[in-house]
Amino acid sequence: MKPWTWAAVCLVGLLVLCGLPLAAVLDTDSAAAACPSSTAGQAGISQHAGAIGPWKSTQVDNAAVIVAVGQRAGVPARGWVIAVATAMTESSLTNHGNLGARNDHDSLGLFQQRPSQKWGTPTQLQDPVYASTAFYKALQWVRGWETLPLTVAAQKVQRSAYPDRYAEYESDAETVVAKISGKASISDLPGASLADCGTTPAAVTSGGWTQPVHAAIVSGFRTAERPNHQGVDLGAGRNTVIRAAAAGQVVFADCDDDTGNCDIDGSPSTEGCGWFVEVIHAGRVATRYCHMVRRPSVRDGQHVNAGDPIGLVGTSGRSSGEHLHFEVHTDVTCGATRCRLSRGNAIDAPTFMAARGAPLGAEDR
Repeated sequence: MKPWTWAAVCLVGLLVLCGLPLAAVLDTDSAAAACPSSTAGQAGISQHAGAIGPWKSTQVDNAAVIVAVGQRAGVPARGWVIAVATAMTESSLTNHGNLGARNDHDSLGLFQQRPSQKWGTPTQLQDPVYASTAFYKALQWVRGWETLPLTVAAQKVQRSAYPDRYAEYESDAETVVAKISGKASISDLPGASLADCGTTPAAVTSGGWTQPVHAAIVSGFRTAERPNHQGVDLGAGRNTVIRAAAAGQVVFADCDDDTGNCDIDGSPSTEGCGWFVEVIHAGRVATRYCHMVRRPSVRDGQHVNAGDPIGLVGTSGRSSGEHLHFEVHTDVTCGATRCRLSRGNAIDAPTFMAARGAPLGAEDR
């Protein structure tokens, strides 16, 4: 077996062999993806895959760094494939420095990111861990990236003059990612697509309802301590997948604050729900899901089915810690642009859900 360089050992071995936690160079919260981090990175990385097809051992080393960063950040396998295919296209998986006259402007590193476009300093962009982290962070801001064609998702991050080239390497990237992860094919990896997020599909009742998350109720509806609390708080951890409680149409999916408060953790003194979603269901029933960690994975006007992923648990807005604030409203009226979910039509969510066979705070039936 060909020995690795010390740099590759430090990077691909998740920095454990060098005694350094990868978290020291990763902002794992902002790198959250559409699947929970507790399951997305379970595949593991082979110690050394060697050459794979036309890709030399040194190139595969760099691909393994990209996959390791994605795993540690909780990005599902689909994201690793997009990142590796992008680096194949941009640099042939070679960590380029300044190539002088052959340089494309000031592009550097595996992803050919440019200091002049605020990707980082030249030194940072030639660090594979930093460059990979920067790519994944940008990818997470692409709405619905998990279900976009690879070339579209990559182009929204890279803004290349040749956007169709990314698709040429999709098959190669899938093969390399699978072999690096010790799998026979990409289909053996959890999180290869949003539909296979590595989580158990939601159990939907015969009446069409399901729990938005599986977690204990940590604060109830209009309690003596919180008489104006119009929903219930479910104590799920950060990045837990939030699912639509029933089929319906998304009528709001955004941040309720234009000051930037949604992009940071909230506090009891912060205003609003942070990132949140509202869905209108049959019978003029509506549900609201607050404090998501990042932009919801659905959009206004989108139809969702019971159990569809709509976002991730976080603590944006008026919140003292990670949880899902969940509301149910009845007799809801809708105008041209919004539906009216108010104190007047909010009801006790646990009672409502229990009557439909999907009690909150309980295990799947």
